[in-house]
Amino acid sequence: MTENLDSSLVDWSRAQFALTAIYHWLFVPLTLGLGIVMAVMETIYYRTGKEFWKETAKFWMKLFGINFAIGVATGLILEFEFGTNWSNYSWFVGDIFGAPLAIEGILAFFMEATFIAVMFFGWNKVSRGAHLASTWLTITGATLSAFWILVANAWMQYPIGMQFNPDTVRNEMFDFWAVAFSPVAINKFLHTVLSAWVLGAVFVVGVSSWFLLRNRQRQFATESIKIGAIFGLVSSVLLMWTGDGSAYCVGQYQPMKLAAMEGLYKGSNGVELVAVGVLNPSKKAYNDNEDPFIGKIGIPKLLSLLTERDPNAFVPGIGDLIDGGYPSGDGVTISAQEKMARGRLAIQAMADYRKAVKAGDETAMQTSRSTLEENFRYFGYGYIKDPAELIPPVALTFYSFRVMVGLGLFFMLIFVLVLVLGRKEQITKHRWLQKVSLWSIPLAYIASQAGWVVAEVGRQPWVIQDLMPTGAAVSKLSTGSVQLTFFLFLVLFTILLIAEIGIMTKAIKKGPEISE
Repeated sequence: MTENLDSSLVDWSRAQFALTAIYHWLFVPLTLGLGIVMAVMETIYYRTGKEFWKETAKFWMKLFGINFAIGVATGLILEFEFGTNWSNYSWFVGDIFGAPLAIEGILAFFMEATFIAVMFFGWNKVSRGAHLASTWLTITGATLSAFWILVANAWMQYPIGMQFNPDTVRNEMFDFWAVAFSPVAINKFLHTVLSAWVLGAVFVVGVSSWFLLRNRQRQFATESIKIGAIFGLVSSVLLMWTGDGSAYCVGQYQPMKLAAMEGLYKGSNGVELVAVGVLNPSKKAYNDNEDPFIGKIGIPKLLSLLTERDPNAFVPGIGDLIDGGYPSGDGVTISAQEKMARGRLAIQAMADYRKAVKAGDETAMQTSRSTLEENFRYFGYGYIKDPAELIPPVALTFYSFRVMVGLGLFFMLIFVLVLVLGRKEQITKHRWLQKVSLWSIPLAYIASQAGWVVAEVGRQPWVIQDLMPTGAAVSKLSTGSVQLTFFLFLVLFTILLIAEIGIMTKAIKKGPEISE
């Protein structure tokens, strides 16, 4: 499958998919976060009947609509790329991966499409209650859409609820509920959506601060800031809780990703969590005896506590995962070399099984199928040529994780300051805080992107954990055609992003239709 593939084709296919995903994720979190804020504001309008809250909700709804439209366009291209650029992947797991995406399209997307029209054009045409319901159903549809997409992504990180059919060379789902509600899927959904809520809250507080800096729409700005900050603080606290769950899931199911996140090369008991650290660029290999860090500040035993719920538990490092030999729940772990050997056995057994089927040799079929089933959990390792390929980019994963966590704590501090000063009615006097809030908007996008870098770069080389490496998933295309579409998408998405920023900036400058 991989012998005749050009490595540059794999790299360019990965780059194209990453480009599309990065641009798409610029729009999705604001849709999820801003949708809740505008729905809360319309709920206040429904309860109070005050036109102020209606116009406030309509203003944020306008920004929601601009962002939503462009997010849909990038998302459609992303799904098409599974078939065009990753056909081997689509064949291997399409029966499983396609199910949540189909549900997303049939249920969630059509739910959004149905009620968003009422939300935008139903003012004064339907009752206040019907309009409020359409607003909440629109954002519910968007959230359900995110759920099913994240279920599909979580299955790639933790394949469960399936069995391999050697007759079709496909993985087939036998337990839908295990796929939909795996611990990784639930935690990934909650953590991702909550991070989007934080971004939406930062956006609302930042844009409202702009109005205060311009001395415009002060009541609108202060009320929006209060709602945004409360929503953001609650979301941030919940995000910390799901972050703890994420650390546990990664430690249990993707220990190599955890080791890369922490720059941990040699495991031990009672491992510290690196709060701040600078990696040593001289370290080139996992076994070169170079110190991984130039300097670091750690929190004693916290990594063991987070990943094993035991402050004295053993946490394996990159070297342990490559060399094996450390104890785990399944006994003593085997080395990467042994996993690669078993993976090759599984691949050969699959080929032998198919030959036996053609020859009608029942005995050979039974023998080869038994060997395949015994070693299938290591199937993907059969395509790995060097154990070093199993190590994700450590520096990118390590620093992205700290950017994500550090900015998350920063946003929490901003929300607290805004609420304290808002309670004392002094938020309008502190221009420094208004400026910090405004310039926190791009930082929220950086934090959001950093989270996805940790999730996706940290699991490399796997497109499906342990079952399929990225190099085996790619379509056999000409490298030039992938390069061409990469740059076409780069230009197209950049134009769309510039257009969105321009349209939203114009709408913000115009402001809500509220008399001052």
